[in-house]
Amino acid sequence: MAPIPGSGLAKGLAVTLRTMTKKSVTAQYPDAQPDLPPRTRGVIGLFEENCTVCMLCARECPDWCIYIDSHKETVPAATPGGRERSRNVLDRFAIDFSLCMYCGICIEVCPFDALFWSPEFEYAETDIRDLTHERDKLREWMWTVPAPPALDPGAEEPKELATARKTADKLAAQQAPPATEPHADEQARAAEQPTRPQGDSKQQTDQPKPGQPKPERPKPGQEGSE
Repeated sequence: MAPIPGSGLAKGLAVTLRTMTKKSVTAQYPDAQPDLPPRTRGVIGLFEENCTVCMLCARECPDWCIYIDSHKETVPAATPGGRERSRNVLDRFAIDFSLCMYCGICIEVCPFDALFWSPEFEYAETDIRDLTHERDKLREWMWTVPAPPALDPGAEEPKELATARKTADKLAAQQAPPATEPHADEQARAAEQPTRPQGDSKQQTDQPKPGQPKPERPKPGQEGSE
């Protein structure tokens, strides 16, 4: 069936007339800040303590906008006769947001949870060189990262919390005062208590077993006659 001539124009005019009768809603930004969802991809924050300089984020970045510099340090042996170890120390961690495409691959591939999304988006600059945020600036964005959503009622406790609780309990047990020994008077009183005579234990062994008839005791006066 062929469309009626002018039906498309009529539908467009109907949409225009319908929207003309509605009140427009304008967000008065920046006086009224928008209510952003927690998973908004605004800017990336760095939690430096978790970074091990594994370079996965820099290698997987499609735009190569992450710059990392580090050096190795020798850690002495923890026990006598142990072997010295070397570890990477972070010198520079920077992200060039003028090149970043906000794909989030660096956050997904980080195995130690050192990078996080922040919903903040007000970091425009007049100079493009200021869009390269060094690690100090990236650390400041960490304070704007929202808290993770609550777990389900039947979910397991996060491993981080369980490990921290076990460590705290172990430290509390080590710092607790040792149990006090019994007083000398109590030890002397326990030593002076009379011990059970040997006949009692023999009497207990002579008792009949369950189900056997109980032996009759001799009546008074019959012991001598026997």
